[in-house]
Amino acid sequence: MTPLHGPSIRLRPPVPADYPTLYSWFSDPEVVAPYDRFVSETYEGFVHSMSDSIDDPTSLVPRFVVERVDAPGPLGVVGYFSPHPVLESIEVWYIMGDRAARGHGFGREAVGVLTDHLFRTTSVERVGATCDVENVASARLVEGLGFRREGTLRGAFYHHGRWHDVFLFGITRGERLPPVAPG
Repeated sequence: MTPLHGPSIRLRPPVPADYPTLYSWFSDPEVVAPYDRFVSETYEGFVHSMSDSIDDPTSLVPRFVVERVDAPGPLGVVGYFSPHPVLESIEVWYIMGDRAARGHGFGREAVGVLTDHLFRTTSVERVGATCDVENVASARLVEGLGFRREGTLRGAFYHHGRWHDVFLFGITRGERLPPVAPG
């Protein structure tokens, strides 16, 4: 995968030098939670997942590291996966692991760049995202990119000892990309 660029961020494939930082984020319940399920795995298991699952369309491994154009180093990760064996849709996901980078628009820009890339490089008509109904920042992020709230999956996600409702968001190719002129 080649790097993708936005005005202030770059998305690049993860490299082994990133793994300790990424593993620390995925091992920290304060980064992954409170809006997601927390499951800690060993560092070796994490590295194995990163190397063996990158080409699996159903895998939740990080596909790209988010970093500032003017200051290399991981701020977060973004990924995508095919959530359903029949429906032709891709889901995006994102984590801003560097707490100091949150609230500055880097996550929104990264998800926008990834979404545009998916529309330009695949034939998929819809890109989706889900988030816990209590995760207001995540909902704002995708809504700010033009994703529409399509519904609520009631009791769809179990974490922190209870079932949570999840918002379902989606954006279609025509809603995100400008129409292509004929000729």
